Amino acid sequence: MKRRMICFFLVVALLTPSVAGASYIKWVDFNVSYEAMDKALALDIRSQEEDRPVSWITLLALGACRTGGKVTAASVEKAWKDLGTGKSPQELLGELYKYYAYYLEAYEAALGGLVGNYAILVEENGEKVWKCTYGLKAFSPIAAGYGYSHCDDFGVGRSYGFARKHLGNDLMGGLGTPIVAVEGGVVEAMGWNQYGGWRVGIRSVDRRRYYYYAHLQKDTPFAPGLKEGDVVQAGQVIGFMGRTGYSHKENVNNIETVHLHFGLELIFDESQKECNSEIWIDVYNIVRLLNRHRSSVTKTPGGAWERVYAYRDLDTEGPAPWDKTAGQACSCPGGS
Repeated sequence: MKRRMICFFLVVALLTPSVAGASYIKWVDFNVSYEAMDKALALDIRSQEEDRPVSWITLLALGACRTGGKVTAASVEKAWKDLGTGKSPQELLGELYKYYAYYLEAYEAALGGLVGNYAILVEENGEKVWKCTYGLKAFSPIAAGYGYSHCDDFGVGRSYGFARKHLGNDLMGGLGTPIVAVEGGVVEAMGWNQYGGWRVGIRSVDRRRYYYYAHLQKDTPFAPGLKEGDVVQAGQVIGFMGRTGYSHKENVNNIETVHLHFGLELIFDESQKECNSEIWIDVYNIVRLLNRHRSSVTKTPGGAWERVYAYRDLDTEGPAPWDKTAGQACSCPGGS
């Protein structure tokens, strides 16, 4: 066991940015359990009301240093208790601290846009007001009210075109199920791909994450009016579940099962985009976490899809404005 841990840390050291070599991360083995993220998120939210807030990413990074990257709820709980003593990560980790910067940057890239301050427009006493919340602000890729199933299928073999590994998570559901943007960002790719069929690619605001939504519905794959270059919000409808793909010819159903292929690529340097050394991580546990926050959407008589509740990401869009549709501006604890 000890030898295995030593080998792992040697590998991590090779992947960690160095002054002499490349200045960006080359690989991320995202092995964080759902229970670890659930625990870290709860402690992060709890700490916002205390004198010393603690980021869930800090807790996960501390846990990773102590477990060789296989983060558990127990390692997160220990990190929380240890930080409560007032000691710094460097004091707590000792020799293991040399891996801390790597995990912190890697997890910030993977999870950095998922938690923070957001507001929704609701009606109270006959007036519309912005209600602010700190917590999970990203959404499940499947709209609220629509069922789906999935399993951890990352790395499973695929043979169409060439032998390769599955670099995402397949969510099985009903034809035409509304697919929403997990996080806000810019539509960077859109159209037909022989492997993914009709697909949309969205780049996060900090440009560290590229979300890939594939096998969208034949004939009507995309939300009306959506185009490359558009800025989208988290929870906004971007397309509809289908089974297109596995064909050079456009608009063909060659996938047997209706599903969404949902993938997440991490980008530490632009040279890593559209190349043979892309970093795709296992998102199964992230999808499980996001399932608790699903976007309520509705179809208008004109055929457009709208959110039931107006939404603002207060960390990227700023405070909700005073306007004629809202009785008051948003005010969050801590000035957020």
